[in-house]
Amino acid sequence: MPPNDAIDAAVSAAPGWAGAPPETRAPALTAVAAALEDARAELTALADEETHLGAARLNGELTRTTFQLTLFAEQVREGAFYDARIDAADPEWPTGPRPDLRRYRTAAGPVLVFAASNFPFAFSVAGGDTASAWAAGCPVVVKAHPGHPRLSRRTAEVIGAAGLPDGVFGLIEGEDVGVEALRHPGIAAAAFTGSQRGGLALAKIAAERPVPIPFYAEMGSVNPSVVTPRAARARGEEIVQGYAASLTMGAGQFCTNPGLLFAPAALLDRAARRLRAIGAAPMLNDRIESGYLAGADALAARPGVRRLVWPDGGASAVPRLLTMDLDAFKADIGAAAEECFGPLGLIVTYDRLADLADVLTGLPGQLTASLHAEPDETADLAPLAAVLAGRSGRVLWNQWPTGVSVTHAMQHGGPFPATTAPSTTSVGTAAIDRFLRPVAFQGWPQELLPPPLQDGNPWKVPQTLR
Repeated sequence: MPPNDAIDAAVSAAPGWAGAPPETRAPALTAVAAALEDARAELTALADEETHLGAARLNGELTRTTFQLTLFAEQVREGAFYDARIDAADPEWPTGPRPDLRRYRTAAGPVLVFAASNFPFAFSVAGGDTASAWAAGCPVVVKAHPGHPRLSRRTAEVIGAAGLPDGVFGLIEGEDVGVEALRHPGIAAAAFTGSQRGGLALAKIAAERPVPIPFYAEMGSVNPSVVTPRAARARGEEIVQGYAASLTMGAGQFCTNPGLLFAPAALLDRAARRLRAIGAAPMLNDRIESGYLAGADALAARPGVRRLVWPDGGASAVPRLLTMDLDAFKADIGAAAEECFGPLGLIVTYDRLADLADVLTGLPGQLTASLHAEPDETADLAPLAAVLAGRSGRVLWNQWPTGVSVTHAMQHGGPFPATTAPSTTSVGTAAIDRFLRPVAFQGWPQELLPPPLQDGNPWKVPQTLR
């Protein structure tokens, strides 16, 4: 569909979709989930042809995608996201007579979603950005990712047959087309998952429009993990086993890949043995594989870096492991802390746990940070825990960051440059907040108020009355 046609249709559909009651919007989301489920075998086979991710991974990801849609349908039915607040008129209010004020959050308007390459279902055409925008009452135009074009088109056809109102969903293709759509005055917000280079370029376009719009980009990170000396002695083999599995999951093509590990030098040999036992896995496409190889070579050439696990030929997409000491890392933190998308790990060795806090403070913003420690040393870890929480959106205790649960309390975001909007998440029910805007009505007659703010509460949404 031409971008202007898709966006014009979304603009036309926006008022009706935002004003549709929960009993209309919620079933529409579950209908899309059911349609995707019915087409499971066809869609996963097509996805495997284009991404090489394997049937098991893709079936799990499709399940996650349909679950996201049904979970957001539940949010629509509950209606808490409207955050309806009603202040009755009060002539005795301490700052002076208070008028009748009613505030709620409504749909921002048509949303442009840039699909991701590494999650062809969960962060693509019918993924979490699309589901959360629909739940907020926003029509969605998806810019398909070129890594899985046939899957994107077929998914769009499945959605189109699910009975959504005209204009609530549209698919466009092409890099130039996506930029043109981002500049279109009908687009009210945009969401992106991908590289820092791509995200920052698009964020600049969104900010420089005649009317700037919110641009929610998730751009990845190196997700630092810290292993205390006591944990290394007590559970060294368990820790390196979990590390190797997380680092190489999906050929390392996760934005939550634990690419940076701070650990005592005693773990190096164990980690190297684990990584050597893991073979190469197909990467998403040649461009991503070549980027992985180039990034790995560049990091390996930095001062103080030593190769622990490295293929003899150098051109294979097998896992790689590098190491450097804390002083060398601190001296080259800008380059050493850059993300390399793929199964590449850098272990930074240290002697004193107390030396880590200052170094970690200098890291750029991260999606996640992990701390592996023993239960009886928590009293000494508060300063380090505070630093990790200050640099990331999700902090983990004795766990690895790959695997982002779709739930109510999930935070998948973090300080810049992990994202362009640190106060938001792209996973979990709070993702709906990105596509809402508050409006207050002062002294309006009941019949002109939106349903969530009416005294009769026809949509039966939660209301805060004061």
